[in-house]
This record gives sequence, C-alpha cells and structure tokens, in this order.
Amino acid sequence: MTQINFTLDFDKLKEEIGKSDLNDIVKSSIVLVLNQYMEMERDRYIQADSHERSSERTDYRNGYYEREMIVNVGKIRLKVPRTRNGEFATDVFEKYARCDKACFCLCWRWS
Repeated sequence: MTQINFTLDFDKLKEEIGKSDLNDIVKSSIVLVLNQYMEMERDRYIQADSHERSSERTDYRNGYYEREMIVNVGKIRLKVPRTRNGEFATDVFEKYARCDKACFCLCWRWS
C-alpha cells in the first residue's frame, strides 16, 4: 500500500480563514490540498524530488498550467503540474473533465 505524506502552508490557510466566509475557506482548503497532492503525484511519477539528481529519474518538471474545476462548493482554479515529455496525468480528475464526479448532476444542469 502506498503511503502519501504532504504538508500544507498553514500560515496561508490561516490568513484565508481570517478574511473569508466559510465557502471561500472550504474552496481555499480544497485548492491547497489538491495542488499539494498533484505535486506529490508528479514527484512519484518522475521518481525524484525537486532539484534532486537521480539515476532512476524518468522525466523532468515543466511548470504548471491552470485549470478550472467545478466542485460542490463552486468553481476552483488548480495549478496542474506537468512534465517535459507530457505523459504525466494526475488522478485528481479525468482528462477533459471539468466537474467533480460528486457534482456531475449539478454541472449537467448548469450546462
């Protein structure tokens, strides 16, 4: 079984909580967790941490692209990591999907 550990920027989260309503707090928390999870997925795919030299490395980091996704609490904007060869795909969402599976019915009604 694969174990995943990730860290959150609690200062940034605390700042968002202090100046936002509950819906914005939930959205910010979701974005932080999903962005961090996708970073860890890319590290696992590449088989090397950032700036690490390794003989097992399979690819190289190549920045991010932004993507909007609709979840139960509304629209969020994610920073999706990418790799140089373009073969990395995250498990957070399916390719070309714009809605979370949990809110698919809501998205379909809005279309």
